[in-house]
Amino acid sequence: MDPGYRTLDVTREGHVVRVRFDTPEAGNAVTGTVLAELLAVLGAVRDDPDVRVLVLSGAGPDFSLGGDLDEFDGLMAKDPTGAHIAALGDRARRVCEALAGGSAVTVARLHGRVVGAGLALALFCDLRAGADSTRFRMPELAVGLPIAWGGALPRLMHEAGAARVRELLLMGSGFGAATAKEMSVLHRVAPEAELDDVIQQWIRPLVRRSPTALRVTKAVLGSYAAAARTADASLLDGELLAAALAARREERGRP
Repeated sequence: MDPGYRTLDVTREGHVVRVRFDTPEAGNAVTGTVLAELLAVLGAVRDDPDVRVLVLSGAGPDFSLGGDLDEFDGLMAKDPTGAHIAALGDRARRVCEALAGGSAVTVARLHGRVVGAGLALALFCDLRAGADSTRFRMPELAVGLPIAWGGALPRLMHEAGAARVRELLLMGSGFGAATAKEMSVLHRVAPEAELDDVIQQWIRPLVRRSPTALRVTKAVLGSYAAAARTADASLLDGELLAAALAARREERGRP
């Protein structure tokens, strides 16, 4: 894989590609650069039928602390119409669609804190394993933003259930690995020292599967999941985020 990524560490081991967020000093924030590099990696994986599994993880103490509010504010200052934010939202949506809709099985390896946009990216992975000490949070309402990022809200409601998600979003409270497993946000929970073994238990049978069978199975699962949703407004997420940020700037008295 291309060694020139600025925010990701990407390695290839046979049929497995490992992608690790590699800006721990910034909490592995999900920035525009991170999204652009993820799109490049996912595009390369899509074009390589020999890749069966992609593992997404984070360097340092946390998987990801979510979106970069300073970047959001900077983009709004540069263009108060919100066009740059809308473009960022569109890029986020394309990354999430590539994680869920690509031919390789995507696996999220979660530890530390998993927040906001970081949680959204994990949700779009096919399989999710977390350390028993992992903490999750969706703080958007607390910072004056809607859950409008990459189509995360319909995905979360489909995976975890609308009633539980409603409470979590309105309260903005964090939850741990046990609750995440109960909600199907996590498939497996293990002590952090054993987390890599859990991932390997998934990888071993997957790399023996026919790539055609994997691709078709993922497509069928995705089709049934889409059919279960009567509406999906995720195409509007970028515009909603831009509108919310504009309102946030007005409330703070910024031009």
